[in-house]
Amino acid sequence: MGVKKSLEGVPSAHATTWSLSWQATPGRDFLANKRLIVKIRERLLRAHQAPGRQLLYFLLLPSEIHAIARIDAGESVANIMRSFTHVVSRWVREAQTLRGPVLAGPCHMELIESEAALRSELRMLAWRPVRRMQCKVAAHYPHAALRILMGSKPGEGFDARPLRSVFGESKLEARDAIRRCIRRPPTEEEWRVWELMRGLELPVTHVGSEPAKAVSKPLDAFAATLIVAGGSLRIDDALRVLEQWVIAKIHPSHSIDLHKGHSMVAVRGRALVACLAASHRLCSAASVARHFGRAKATLSEQMKACRARAEDRLIIATPLARILEESQALRTPDGQPRYRVFKRS
Repeated sequence: MGVKKSLEGVPSAHATTWSLSWQATPGRDFLANKRLIVKIRERLLRAHQAPGRQLLYFLLLPSEIHAIARIDAGESVANIMRSFTHVVSRWVREAQTLRGPVLAGPCHMELIESEAALRSELRMLAWRPVRRMQCKVAAHYPHAALRILMGSKPGEGFDARPLRSVFGESKLEARDAIRRCIRRPPTEEEWRVWELMRGLELPVTHVGSEPAKAVSKPLDAFAATLIVAGGSLRIDDALRVLEQWVIAKIHPSHSIDLHKGHSMVAVRGRALVACLAASHRLCSAASVARHFGRAKATLSEQMKACRARAEDRLIIATPLARILEESQALRTPDGQPRYRVFKRS
């Protein structure tokens, strides 16, 4: 697995490519002064100069640091990043005399498993400064590797050749391919999935009159896509997408209330929603139980029964892309569900 071996300078054929990101706590600024910017940039470069490491891209923002790195299989990515994290935290504290932590959490590491995924990540990072309102034109942002890749700025220690080689054999060919790759800005939906996967945005659970609670960790691609499909950052709205789809599958003749219903169809529907939520790593069975106002132990038993039925196993195994496509088809032109989905009061 991993990006194909068009990237030079890495001794191991089993090296993997990672997207790495750090987020500052409110009030902290990675770009607080010019000296701090230079120190963070140089430290990021030095962290990848040892054998078996290769920095493919970097981006420094006031509240975020992003990098794409290729690391030898024998190296500990977590240890490399932990060392960088400690040094940067100390420098930011020295630059800003504020009490409290510098980082919102540990470095987030996302494995890049294909060349297509690498191209997608480059596109997102190229447009990130625009998204964060640091500039209006992606290619104009100074604290990123994009201008170096495009030849409009000297490398100053950063080697653009490994990433350029993914896009073409010559500089001209590679730069043209990079322009085509990043020409289209990400959509709002693409941004929200990407941010949720990296913990830059966190979903919340909200049931009835209970206060909203933020989820404390990033989501994977399946769960993030479901959250965005729900139209908000609330896990409960994502569960309603699954509710709507399940109702159409098991009881298409008319609406049923999965929150208040006591029929066997309603019991089965709640269990299927819980199985799908668990299968796509959206949330735990306990969260689904709270969503429906049911006991977790009871719901767990009903989930077990669903998994024992062949017809329900087929429903649970439905790919997420198909669920979302069919859920969209179930909506009226004004975006309302054709099958009423009840909200717990």
